[in-house]
Amino acid sequence: MAAMTTVPSYTPSLWVRMCHALPRLDLTMQMRDNIFVPDSWEYQQTLLVLSSLSAIALVISLLVVLSFLIHYCCCHRGDRSEGSEEEEEDEDGSTGHGYSGKKGRGICCVTWVAVAAVTLCCVAIGIGFYGNSEANDGMYQLTSSLLTANYTLASIDLLISDTITGLQLSVSGPLTTMEELFTGSKPFLVSTRNCRRLSENVINLLSSISLARSSVDAGLGNDSSVSGASIIPLTPVPPSVAPTVVPTSSLMPNPFSPGWAANTLMVNEDYRWLSYVLLLLLDLIVCLFILLGLAKQARWLLILMTVLAWLALFLSWGSLGLETATVVALSDFCSDPNTFVLNSTNFNTGTSSDVLDYYLTCSRRMNSPFQQLLTQSQRALSNIHTHLSSLDRNALPQFPKAEKSLREVQQILNSTEGNFHQLVALLNCRGLNKDYIDSLKGLCYDGMEGLLYLSLYSFLSALAFTAILCSLPGAWRSFPSDSEEYEDSDSESEDPFTSHQARRQTASGSQRGAMAPFYNYPGAGWTPPFSSAPPLP
Repeated sequence: MAAMTTVPSYTPSLWVRMCHALPRLDLTMQMRDNIFVPDSWEYQQTLLVLSSLSAIALVISLLVVLSFLIHYCCCHRGDRSEGSEEEEEDEDGSTGHGYSGKKGRGICCVTWVAVAAVTLCCVAIGIGFYGNSEANDGMYQLTSSLLTANYTLASIDLLISDTITGLQLSVSGPLTTMEELFTGSKPFLVSTRNCRRLSENVINLLSSISLARSSVDAGLGNDSSVSGASIIPLTPVPPSVAPTVVPTSSLMPNPFSPGWAANTLMVNEDYRWLSYVLLLLLDLIVCLFILLGLAKQARWLLILMTVLAWLALFLSWGSLGLETATVVALSDFCSDPNTFVLNSTNFNTGTSSDVLDYYLTCSRRMNSPFQQLLTQSQRALSNIHTHLSSLDRNALPQFPKAEKSLREVQQILNSTEGNFHQLVALLNCRGLNKDYIDSLKGLCYDGMEGLLYLSLYSFLSALAFTAILCSLPGAWRSFPSDSEEYEDSDSESEDPFTSHQARRQTASGSQRGAMAPFYNYPGAGWTPPFSSAPPLP
């Protein structure tokens, strides 16, 4: 017994349910429903309130940095005289360049705080790269599914237009010729007129089957106001290599077109991905050059990186606000997407709710809304085939001139039946429902996960840059001034291999008096007094 194929289903993830359960407040601080209604001003107010939380966090971080700047600039100004005395005591009590005094311990603490903040920033950057990749994968799956659905809809409209065009040609061409030839024979004339009537009936039935009427009208060549194809790629191009067409209008077409949505999303996703990559690279450059400035004790480099750190701080909190609003809106949509699609006027214009419900749910208990139309069309085509077989057996021996027209009608009927079988397979809900489920999984699984990781990156990077801006002024105070660097370079340029203690002993010896060199002693002919040894020759 063959295994029955299961229809794919979609269930909201844990992250979607958690974000959907967040309380919603409007500008008047009243509770609102968490139903996804993007066109409602009340719903937009809740998103504005959620995104304004990042602005409040930005103000708090600015106050924290300002308080640290005031502390370093004002509170340490009176400690310079005490600091100079402590430096002399530290030099006497320490060997080398260690951190043994009070100032040394403060310098070490500030440096390690800056290094820890930079490390946290690097971790946040890694999370950001992963989240950006996940969000891009989700959007790629969404656009691929939309292009596949658009290809299916375009194929349906193309098959309908080809079938209708072929039947219209048979009615206006060979069937009319056969009616003229069978004028003297009433039975053959009745069969021919029945074929004409059945063909016109099939044309009317297939014309009522349309998921995008503008494409059908464009395929038929009608000069209606909606003849502009709402489905962009009408040629059978695979979805993976379908060309990206920039939409000419930012407004959603009516009725909704998956091809338009896919092209718009691809263009916007390219800009979003590139913007996050540039932001991540900016953060990475700032963090690495801050470490380099701390290691080289370069004031100018740290000043430049401080300015860029301020910019990165504002961008981090701003991106966190946008990501928070997007995550909440996406969770509201992904919690019940079918209800939004069924109630949205952009989707159900020109398409009945029964047709949308059939393709969105694809339940086995639901019958196809096109079942009756397809059954009637199948019966009409079978009756046409029966009449043509009867004319082939009985009319051709008496009217041999009608053979050419009869063969043309049979050829058109064969191509029509082939198109009809393909149309029945494409109108089944399994194909379009699979594309719909895949698009939801790409948007609500990978896309939601990527946005959450990006939100975490923005939050951690904002905290890291706040700590960096608080610790950098302390690091500046620990750097030696220009005069100290000059004295150190003069003292160390004599002999780089001489230790600090040896240089001290040399300096003290120079103050007491220089020792005579070995070549100032008397020559070899000199004999010391009280010596019994004869003088050397």
